[in-house]
Amino acid sequence: MEFHYTVQSNKTIEAVIESLDAQLKEEQFGILWQLDLTQKLRDKGIEDYTRPFHILEVCNPHEAAKVLSHNELVGYFLPCKIVVYADQSHVHIGLPRPSALIGFLNSTQLTQIAEDIEQTLIRVIEKAK
Repeated sequence: MEFHYTVQSNKTIEAVIESLDAQLKEEQFGILWQLDLTQKLRDKGIEDYTRPFHILEVCNPHEAAKVLSHNELVGYFLPCKIVVYADQSHVHIGLPRPSALIGFLNSTQLTQIAEDIEQTLIRVIEKAK
């Protein structure tokens, strides 16, 4: 299994983020924070990175509380991230797989919860693309 799940979209970055927001809400997730990394780098004086790159931190509070109650180290992986970025020809939407991250904690119970969350987020991405 790969560390990440990434797909391409023919939509604009703005349209993808708007669609992700709507799809996340349908699954009881929300965008906690959004970073326009390219703009932040510009603000810090780095002008040579021009590729659009956005990082969304997303969370379902009930799922977060559930995994934290099993092991507080899960907090190192929270909130989940979805990235939206563009290269010369496509917009990409992806996430680090929660099951890959949680695997470091060697807990069958947490792995199952992470796999369920991962499938939900993949469904969100597929609908948003």
